[in-house]
Amino acid sequence: MPRIEISLAKIQDNARILSELYGQQGISLMGVTKAVLGEPAIAAAMIRGGVEFIADSRLENIQRMKAAGVIAQFVLLRTALSQAEAIVEVVDISLNSEIETLRSLSYYAKAHNKRHQIIVMVEMGDLREGVLPADLSSFIHQTLSLPHLKIAGIGCNLACYGGVRPDDRNMRALSEQVDRLEKEFQINLGVISGGNSANYEWYKTAQAVGRINNLRLGESILLGCETVGRKIIPGLHTRAFQLFAEVIEAKIKPSLPSGDICQDAFGHIPVFQDRGLHQRAILALGRQDVSVSGLKSNNSLEILGSSSDHTIVTSKHRNLRVGDEINFSLDYGSLLTAMTSPFIEKVMQPGLLNFHSDMAA
Repeated sequence: MPRIEISLAKIQDNARILSELYGQQGISLMGVTKAVLGEPAIAAAMIRGGVEFIADSRLENIQRMKAAGVIAQFVLLRTALSQAEAIVEVVDISLNSEIETLRSLSYYAKAHNKRHQIIVMVEMGDLREGVLPADLSSFIHQTLSLPHLKIAGIGCNLACYGGVRPDDRNMRALSEQVDRLEKEFQINLGVISGGNSANYEWYKTAQAVGRINNLRLGESILLGCETVGRKIIPGLHTRAFQLFAEVIEAKIKPSLPSGDICQDAFGHIPVFQDRGLHQRAILALGRQDVSVSGLKSNNSLEILGSSSDHTIVTSKHRNLRVGDEINFSLDYGSLLTAMTSPFIEKVMQPGLLNFHSDMAA
């Protein structure tokens, strides 16, 4: 079966480098594990690297990590009203933007004799989750009336749905909201979570980070890049995850199909380039396993296309044979689907690092 080989040492090293980098300005990190299905070994590597929180959007993933013995402050990134009781029981902090959900969390916190912590998400332009700034005072006022909740801080999300980049303007605006709310309500907002892996360029160029003291990082730790332009962050490992697939057919075939072209299995009408006769190999890997479009060959292969269960590749420089293994690097979308697939084996490699094998200059 296809497999992903995972270097826990590289993930730990990425977490360490980023923790030290952002820590210079007093910014703590939440290690985001949603792309790796809450894999406990990866969460533990992040913690060893210095992240202070483990964050995930799926309650089931947090339950999996806790059951495996991972010890951390767990943060739920996506809060659903229907899961309120389980959230209070399982997680330490949840991100919220709906007062009805907060009322339910408070109700169950009282029932379980707990005080649940929340981070209020503020809409800063990306149009995903968040309370509109004009409604923020009313929202905080109502939240403070719920005795079994504690406002741990506020946060925002950028560069996900709307693709809005973090910059001095929106980071300054978030800091100003913090100052205003603390003064208005005489409260202390401890965690100011200014964003995610997209905040790297802002951080590197900002003269001051203001009140921002936390970031939620997944892709930077896992894949070694920022997410505004997918540029490699200097010093980070980019091949902590490697996907391997087996060649199950290798033949010389025409490059153009014969017959009338109709829709393929996914409803698209394919277009082909005339390459003449050439060697084509089929891998035991398909769209049911991974988002094939996000794979990058480490063997100078070109991916010609894929179906549910097969991926077709070609190479001018390598004579592929049945039984050969081909390895790929993955982008974030491919990592997400591959780690979620039950058809891909996950192999943990805790071993020593070769510090010059794949690190950015």
